[in-house]
Amino acid sequence: MPFTLAAARHSELIVKKSRFIGCVQPVADRAGAQAVVQALRIAHPAAAHVCWALMAGGQSAANDDGEPGGTAGRPMLEVLRHHDLDGVLATVVRYFGGVKLGAGGLVRAYTDSIAQTLVDAQLLPQVRQRTLHCAVPYAFEGLLRRELAAADATLNQVRHEGLVHFDFSLPDPNAGAFISRLDDATQGRAAWLQP
Repeated sequence: MPFTLAAARHSELIVKKSRFIGCVQPVADRAGAQAVVQALRIAHPAAAHVCWALMAGGQSAANDDGEPGGTAGRPMLEVLRHHDLDGVLATVVRYFGGVKLGAGGLVRAYTDSIAQTLVDAQLLPQVRQRTLHCAVPYAFEGLLRRELAAADATLNQVRHEGLVHFDFSLPDPNAGAFISRLDDATQGRAAWLQP
């Protein structure tokens, strides 16, 4: 089961006078990751490199930002994979200290920076959510709202038309039982709609 982080975590590592400022944080997608990286470039204009790795489902990526190919982003990505993380961005801001580290030294420094940042990080199980769309007669609106609260569902939208339309999401493993329970409670009058 993949995990995500409860909160952002930071660390700092000094290797042969080079300063590596590591951070891991929850990020939903590539656009969010690129915004974080851009903000780091602005916050650290004198940094030699701002390298990053993102694990976010089909949007995973790694960037060496001018370091020799495969010595920064990819090793950071492997640390995230090793911890079974998803929806997580790892960044390292490097201030060059004047001593070249070589390819092996860079791989170790970037790997250690992210691994150190993850020490004692609070990992949260990432449960796949399922989005459902349901329409019920007005008489069942209160019932459906109570069932949603009991199921720890996230209510995205409610529309009052001829029927009351609910768009919501809940943990995928619970969706089948929820649908059955609601069908029973509404005596089959809940209409399940395609997204």
